[in-house]
Amino acid sequence: MEAIGIRNTDTIFGLKQKLEIQQQLKRLNKPALKSIKSPDGDIIDCVHIKNQPAFDHPLLKNHTIQMRPGSHPKGLSFNESNDVSSNSKPEITQLWHLNGRCPEGTIPIRRTKEEDLLRASSAANYGRKKHDSALNDYEGKFHEYAIVYERRDKYYGAQATMNVWNPQTQIRNEFSLSQFWITGGDYTNLNSIEAGMMVYPHLYGDNQTRIFTYWTTDSYKSTGCYNLLCPGFVQVDHRIALGARLSKYSVYGGQQYELDFNVWKDDKDGNWWLQLGGLGDYQLGYWPSSLFTILSDSASEIQWGGEVINTEPDGEHTTTQMGSGHFAQEDFGKASYFKHLKVIDGTKALRDPNDTVTIMSEPYCYNLINSGSFFLYGGPGRSPTCP
Repeated sequence: MEAIGIRNTDTIFGLKQKLEIQQQLKRLNKPALKSIKSPDGDIIDCVHIKNQPAFDHPLLKNHTIQMRPGSHPKGLSFNESNDVSSNSKPEITQLWHLNGRCPEGTIPIRRTKEEDLLRASSAANYGRKKHDSALNDYEGKFHEYAIVYERRDKYYGAQATMNVWNPQTQIRNEFSLSQFWITGGDYTNLNSIEAGMMVYPHLYGDNQTRIFTYWTTDSYKSTGCYNLLCPGFVQVDHRIALGARLSKYSVYGGQQYELDFNVWKDDKDGNWWLQLGGLGDYQLGYWPSSLFTILSDSASEIQWGGEVINTEPDGEHTTTQMGSGHFAQEDFGKASYFKHLKVIDGTKALRDPNDTVTIMSEPYCYNLINSGSFFLYGGPGRSPTCP
């Protein structure tokens, strides 16, 4: 009788989990006007712009979509004459573009599949960070950084160009990313806007580099998520799919592919806009000011750089790479870099960073060489210098 009881309990649990997954899939996957199957197996749904997930947020029920920014910071451009790399910058596309494009009036959304939710600790947590990650701990798995930051002013945006690599992760629930952070508050009450490129098998199911965004208003406790996996970010561009794979990566000692990231706070209504370059100059969308508490006014810190999770499964550092997987001293064309670093201060104009601080949590595994308006960074993880 005991064995039968266990089987019945397992059946009930399985049915409950299946129901939860189906409900979550229905919430995440909005009705599509057109669907495109990417060569890598992703499905991109072209969803009417008014039906996107953002408007499930209670603060955005009556939100009027802002199709373009009401203002731009002074000097918003990427001056290629100041390019620290000698390589030209070809356009980068996403892999799904090979099989079609979404029409105007829609936005492309990477479809969430059942197997995506099964990888998560629960269907409801899919696409969210653990609260402990704000304290540099992730279920006993530690975050490691090579970053540059400025914290001496009120900030209204930032700019950077990153070269695109495809770092490898050793363990499924490890990630490797290159991003910026625009933050206000502290770890007990953090507002954060984030965007960049990441490899994260636990979230996406593969080891490919993808564009991502993130936001939180309470130190990752209960608000915010990656991309469009919860209500919040309002997308207006019909060409770029958040969470979709990039089609080309930089080559060690060869062609370098880049993405430009611009974020600024619109003077007109306070929304935080995200513009991508290197994919064309696309004003992708915005985080509404109403989502935030501290960032509804301004940010207090800007950060740029790389981050990995090192799980140490056998008591030694994993071989998860940061950036190109090579140390900063290997220089341009071989190491990862950020360049064209700018911040937007109270003058609402872009300026070079001042008095930046460098953080390398494990410099023998991942390092960084800071030159002010650009820096080189990265590393291989476990190696002769990183046991």
